[in-house]
Amino acid sequence: MTDTAQAPLPSLTTLGQYIKDLSFENPNAPASLGPRENGPNISISVNVNAKQSAESDFEVELTLEGKALDGTQTLFQFELVFAGIFRLQNIPAENVQAVIMIECPRLLFPFARQIVADAVRS
Repeated sequence: MTDTAQAPLPSLTTLGQYIKDLSFENPNAPASLGPRENGPNISISVNVNAKQSAESDFEVELTLEGKALDGTQTLFQFELVFAGIFRLQNIPAENVQAVIMIECPRLLFPFARQIVADAVRS
């Protein structure tokens, strides 16, 4: 008789997602809203931070910061800190860091991008 017991499968569960901080500034409105001869110079940075909140739970923060300039004039700037709580189970210790710093932000990014897009458009 063979032993059919298998090790539990690895799992990554999103327990929640939330905005920790959102800032949008349009310091030169309404002048910055008019037509332009050239497109703006846009810069965006993305950072990831994570901390363990329980034995198998981690809070992962995705920070998006951006600015649009026309010459020296700021058209708009934003900062979003979007976070999620993730539960990791049965993931080998050597893979935990990659899951937290790569896979979890990958799951958060579409939602964060949509929040920024809505703020800039509105």
